[in-house]
Amino acid sequence: MIRFYGVTKVYPNGVKALDNINLHIKKGEFLFLVGPSGAGKSTLTRLIFREELPTRGQVLFNGRNVARMRSREVPYLRRRIGMVFQDFRLLPQKTVFENVAFALEVTGASSRDIKRRVPEVLKLVGLEDKAGMLPAHLSGGEQQRVGIARAIVNNPVLLIADEPTGNLDPETSWGLMELFQQINKAGTTIIMITHAREIVDAMKKRVVALESGRIVRDEEGGGYSRED
Repeated sequence: MIRFYGVTKVYPNGVKALDNINLHIKKGEFLFLVGPSGAGKSTLTRLIFREELPTRGQVLFNGRNVARMRSREVPYLRRRIGMVFQDFRLLPQKTVFENVAFALEVTGASSRDIKRRVPEVLKLVGLEDKAGMLPAHLSGGEQQRVGIARAIVNNPVLLIADEPTGNLDPETSWGLMELFQQINKAGTTIIMITHAREIVDAMKKRVVALESGRIVRDEEGGGYSRED
């Protein structure tokens, strides 16, 4: 599904964020991306989303070279990718329903489709009874569930979650991880950037560790750090 071939990313200030990355992520995988701050984790995901272009090498999404896509093709790529952020990024003056609906509106979805699809995903994330509430009246965990609903409402094939539990307590975090597992079991590929050692160690998914822009470990059923 996603392939990196010899990908290097050097920013204009000379910082080398990624150094000769080779990586294959298969359809339906659940992958944890771990490593210290500045290791290149966010840069790697921005290359998939085409927020950045590689300095050298190729990033392929379903066989297409992302860097060579025409400008008019990029929005269609991004509709196939859902994004979940640590800081939620909800629109404060819009209700839960309106926040999720907005992701459909920007794609030109009809009112009929919006009225059908939004309640479906709110039920999936357990917020069907909070549709009319504003984000400020929700807990942090509920706000993140709205963020997840918004990310999956367009039925993406890939979900990228950047520290989705970083601002949440452990109990709430585990509830969200159960939701992510449910989404993954339905067929959505998940790439999750995280520093949550306990979660990574317990879930035993594929773990790709970055340090200084290089992949230093790629392990199936791995933990947050290597056990020697």
